[in-house]
Amino acid sequence: MGNQHVNALNKPIYPCLWFDGNAKEAAKFYCSVFSDSAIVDENPMVVTFIAAGQKFMCLNGGPQFKFTPAISFYTIVQNEVDIQEVWDKLIVNGRALIPLDTYPWSQKYGWLQDEFGVTWQLTIDKPEFSDQKFIPALLFSGTNFGKAEEAINFYTSIFEDSNIKMISRYGANDANGQDGSINHAQFELNGKLFAAMDSALVHDFDFNEALSFVIECRDQDQIDYFWEKLVEGGKESQCGWLKDKFGVSWQIVPEILSELMSDPERSGRVVQAFMKMNKFDIEELKNA
Repeated sequence: MGNQHVNALNKPIYPCLWFDGNAKEAAKFYCSVFSDSAIVDENPMVVTFIAAGQKFMCLNGGPQFKFTPAISFYTIVQNEVDIQEVWDKLIVNGRALIPLDTYPWSQKYGWLQDEFGVTWQLTIDKPEFSDQKFIPALLFSGTNFGKAEEAINFYTSIFEDSNIKMISRYGANDANGQDGSINHAQFELNGKLFAAMDSALVHDFDFNEALSFVIECRDQDQIDYFWEKLVEGGKESQCGWLKDKFGVSWQIVPEILSELMSDPERSGRVVQAFMKMNKFDIEELKNA
């Protein structure tokens, strides 16, 4: 397949958060926490909000999957007053994973899990090369420990509009046998910044479907391309979902899907059609 199909994908990748029936409640909560945010679309299945230009999809998926710190949102807050305010709102009925404080690596930083289970790393340290406020951060631990660099190379090889911004490694004097592994890296996929880190600490969690990344595709060629590349060594699932070889979940969806779903006459038939699919087939959806 020619590169023009990949280059044509200019829609940013965005996160999908899996909730058990309380997607609207969660979306309203996040819009109350973060300034410059609003719910922009909703139906019984999906509520979409945008905060600081970042799209978040909240899905009423059911009780199957729970959020873990394997994927968190590295969140840039402007100053110490604002970071304390955001922290105080997010931590209600949640818990601190790393208390909000001053650390050798940050003037002000904290990691928490909110009442819905989503984890946020708050910091006032802004990346020098980006104004992005929410940076999805992938934590490679357990059987994935030491694979952060492989994952970064894998992802940046798939997306044309991608590059590695910075890699910081653990030194020989770092504990837990992490020498040479990545303590923090930032890379761009399709113009969006992501972060990755390795951790040798024993965690009882890994990547799962509770937090996935959505790629909206213009045509069948794009769907085929991203599906084939990302599923290599991973696993297909239903309705456009797949797990890559590291266990990270992706949704490869046609951008026309929301248009088809918004037509009350055909939305039921469209759902019936895609429930039978693993990889999406645009023609079949249009003909439903």
